[in-house]
Amino acid sequence: MDAQGYTRIIDRKKDMILVSGFNVFPSEVENVVSLCPGVLECAAIGVADDTQGEAIKVFVVRSDPALTEEAVVRHCHDHLTGYKRPRHIEFRDDLPKSNVGKVLRRQLRTAA
Repeated sequence: MDAQGYTRIIDRKKDMILVSGFNVFPSEVENVVSLCPGVLECAAIGVADDTQGEAIKVFVVRSDPALTEEAVVRHCHDHLTGYKRPRHIEFRDDLPKSNVGKVLRRQLRTAA
């Protein structure tokens, strides 16, 4: 809230991903990817794409070091509609989190 009493939305409004005119909620993609065997945790964001407006990028922390990008792609192909499938997958050792343990997508967007 600013000095005049107005409230501004800074972060959450940007979470929804717009792919070829369709709204994709990151939590929906994250719920599917997190069920893939070998995934410890994940986060989805939208990244600029010349043809679709935005493309889905997923950051994955592995619980199984043998997990491959192909396995994640195959799992998403089996469980998600075409426009909801991630086009970019990046494996990380950990995800940036707030003090209460919530993933900070804003930091992932600036790093992407």
